[in-house]
Amino acid sequence: MADGSSILVVGGAGYIGAHCCKALSEAGFAPVCFDNLSTGHRDFVKWGPLVVGDIRDCEAVKHTLDHHSIVAVMHFAALSLVGESVKDPEKYFVNNVAGTLSLLAAMRDRGCNRLVFSSTGAVYGTVGRGAVREDVAGFPVNPYGASKWMIEQILSEYRRAYQFSSICLRYFNASGADLSGEIGEYRDIETHLIPRAMMALQGHVRDFAIFGDDYETPDGTAIRDYVHVHDLALAHISALNRLLEGDPGGSFNLGTGQGYSVRQVLSAIAHETGRQVPVMIKPRRPGDPAILVADPSAANHNLKFSTTCSSLPTIVRSAWAWHKRAHPNLNVKDQD
Repeated sequence: MADGSSILVVGGAGYIGAHCCKALSEAGFAPVCFDNLSTGHRDFVKWGPLVVGDIRDCEAVKHTLDHHSIVAVMHFAALSLVGESVKDPEKYFVNNVAGTLSLLAAMRDRGCNRLVFSSTGAVYGTVGRGAVREDVAGFPVNPYGASKWMIEQILSEYRRAYQFSSICLRYFNASGADLSGEIGEYRDIETHLIPRAMMALQGHVRDFAIFGDDYETPDGTAIRDYVHVHDLALAHISALNRLLEGDPGGSFNLGTGQGYSVRQVLSAIAHETGRQVPVMIKPRRPGDPAILVADPSAANHNLKFSTTCSSLPTIVRSAWAWHKRAHPNLNVKDQD
């Protein structure tokens, strides 16, 4: 159905949302970005119109659905800082869960019943050393993951009760930057390992830290599954097409099945940049599991998902190229 159909991308001015807007445009859709710009960036909106608004404003969402003749929605709008969610869980439940309920109410009111939802591997919590499958029960260990798990349960009930079609995409560690260098990853308060390391090399972060070197892993640092944002974006197009073809939906992991420790990632950054990231060791952060790696076989089969850009060298190379080009003088706040 890539015939110029309009797709509402809520949170489309953010990191993953913007990459998906580009992928939508390249696939023949017309992305409409709906974002309150609290964490997104106006200059990331390059492939369609921007509507400045909040998904908790149900009437604003209804108006946008009508005005742009929206046929489906991609939902990226969420707070996503794990540490902050532990300190202020109410903020996360109000924004993420109540905000999604408002969005769903607007969609149902206007007869728009297809949603691709940005979920997370954090719904699993601590699951041991093996790659995790979708049939593992959700047991999130922080309020951010809990908010995403709650939304997945809500969407499951909406499929059953209202014939509301939705696909939940559980990303593991989204990373890298647009391969042509148009957009990349940055936030006013940056907590993600790879961009924060890049910023440390550029002198924008003074206190780059490894949070915990005493995990039960080979080198003591946490292990994660890193997947390139370009591969994620293409998975969203595949999920959208399935919904437009009448699929009722479900939940899928998006990852590589390969985990890397924090120290391994920093070694890859040193190899690519020729520079060592200055590191200090700090205690573990609340809510961080030791190992989280995806089993992506269901997405490989059902969404034809492939990780053609998700080797660690490609991720690091694309991120470093964008950081050097895009914001060599960016002022970034230090993490609490």
